[in-house]
Amino acid sequence: MSTTELLFTRTDPALGDFALRPLDPFSDAELLHGWVTHPKAAFWMMGDASLPDVEREYMRIAAAEHHEAFIGLHDGRPAFLMEKYDPSRLELAGLYDAQPGDVGMHFLVAPSDTPVHGFTRAVITTVMAALFEDPATRRVVVEPDVRNTAVHALNAAVGFVPEGPVRKPEKEALLSFCTREQFEAATREGSI
Repeated sequence: MSTTELLFTRTDPALGDFALRPLDPFSDAELLHGWVTHPKAAFWMMGDASLPDVEREYMRIAAAEHHEAFIGLHDGRPAFLMEKYDPSRLELAGLYDAQPGDVGMHFLVAPSDTPVHGFTRAVITTVMAALFEDPATRRVVVEPDVRNTAVHALNAAVGFVPEGPVRKPEKEALLSFCTREQFEAATREGSI
């Protein structure tokens, strides 16, 4: 699959065109290194990663059966990272009551010197729309750090409901769920 192949596109009424393409661990490593080691990406837990570390991590994801990574584009330029995984096998295996159709998600917006109002909300809306484009996806599961209040607010804006804290080896996470219906209701209410 070519990294120029767009897998999903969405036009945000205020901010323009968003898209997802496959991530290439080799050609995207330098770009990703700048994103995941930036101080604003502290909750990504790769702040001290070297370029080879980042390349190895995304090679591992590319080879994984239950984990995928994508580069998000805004008006054709790389602007965010999205990971999709099976939470019953990775990240949350044995830590919650998994259901058929559960999909785990991580996202990271590229650092910017000129932040755009509403941009991160447009990114998470794009990510969620892409996940729910697959009819097999019934519920999106996230497990951000309990201290990451900014992402908790974004998650709530697109329909996530917190279940409660869950202890993972690397952090205390806030387990949250969003069904297709909750996402559609949140986006329909004009909050997005």
